[in-house]
Amino acid sequence: MTAVTEQSQASELPPVLQRPSKGFRWIFGLLAVLLVLCTGGAYFLTKIETFAEAAPAHEVVPPTLGLSTEDRDALLGIQSRQQKTADEIAELNRNVGAQQAELKRISDQIATLTQRMEELQNAAPVASPAPAPAASSPPVRTISKPAKRDVRPSKPQGPVSVGGAPLTAEPSTEQR
Repeated sequence: MTAVTEQSQASELPPVLQRPSKGFRWIFGLLAVLLVLCTGGAYFLTKIETFAEAAPAHEVVPPTLGLSTEDRDALLGIQSRQQKTADEIAELNRNVGAQQAELKRISDQIATLTQRMEELQNAAPVASPAPAPAASSPPVRTISKPAKRDVRPSKPQGPVSVGGAPLTAEPSTEQR
C-alpha cells in the first residue's frame, strides 16, 4: 500500500521537481570551484610577503668551489661592479624622488599665485577706494605719455600745380 501512495505522490509532482536537472549540477560545480579559488586567493594574499620576498643581491654568493683563481677574481670584480651599480641606482632613485617633491612644491606655489592673480583681477573692477595701509610698498607711478599733436603740413605759399606740371614763379614786383 505504501508503494501505491508513493506512486501517486510522485505522479502529482511537476516534471521539473521529479529529478534534478543537469544545469543545476553544473551551477553547483561552478560555485564549488569558485569557492575553492576564492579561498586560495585569500590565503595567497595574506601570505604574499613570503611569496614575493627575494634575497638581496649582495647576500647571494654563488658557490666558488672548483673555480680557478682567475675566475674567482673576475667573479668578485663583477660582483663589486654590480654592488656599485646598485648603489648608484639607489642614489638616482633618491634624487628623482627629491626632484619630484621639489616639482610638486613649485607646482603648488604656481597654483597659489595663479589663484591670487585671479582674485586680484576679479576684485580690481569692483574695488572701492579704500585707503591703502601704510606698511605696504609705495604705489607705482604711472608715467603718462605727452599728448600726440596732429602735425599737418602747412599750406604752400605761392602757385600750386594741380596736374603735376612745373610752375614758374610769377615775377615779383621787385624783379619788374
